[in-house]
Amino acid sequence: MGKGFPGFGGNMGNIMKQAEKMQKDMMKVQEEMKERLVEASSGGGAISVIVNGKKELKEIKIKPEVVDSEDIEMLQDLILAAVNEGLRKADEMVNSEMKKITGGIPGLF
Repeated sequence: MGKGFPGFGGNMGNIMKQAEKMQKDMMKVQEEMKERLVEASSGGGAISVIVNGKKELKEIKIKPEVVDSEDIEMLQDLILAAVNEGLRKADEMVNSEMKKITGGIPGLF
């Protein structure tokens, strides 16, 4: 029998080096995600938000015409929709970057 593990194409030393590199690359991407931004909106652009890859809400913009003291509930719903879409886009961005590193190996990210 040869050295290595089926499906890994290398010996244990190479596998460990690959795993260490992957871990370093993942940590680098996670750090970079603080600076990467996504934008989302609701109400046809009445509310827009900017979220970073760490899922931190960085900015909210509200068009004045959507502010109606008689309908605060609608404004709240629009803000929730925009923020939730921003968080979804941030997750999508992070997952996409991590898949580039892991090659889409199940369970790694």
